[in-house]
Amino acid sequence: MTEDVFRALADPTRRRILDELAERGGQSLFEICTRLATKHGLGLSRQAISQHLAVLESAGLVVSRRQGRYKFHDLDTDPLERILTRWLGPDAPENT
Repeated sequence: MTEDVFRALADPTRRRILDELAERGGQSLFEICTRLATKHGLGLSRQAISQHLAVLESAGLVVSRRQGRYKFHDLDTDPLERILTRWLGPDAPENT
């Protein structure tokens, strides 16, 4: 699972998607595409953004929910917290 998180975070487009979801959760695919185009100048297709979202979802960083005919996406920081806890938690080895 940790490997999937690092692989998902390796792509700058996926990091921008996460930034947008951190700023405002519960966005549809259309909203994410619009924000990436206007704020970051990314002219990617909806299909390309959808594929990036699928990678983020499989890594556990994005949770999707359906409401009617729309699908909304939210950031899930639990995988990142588990990584931080692994190295920076109370049982983490101290740097000497």
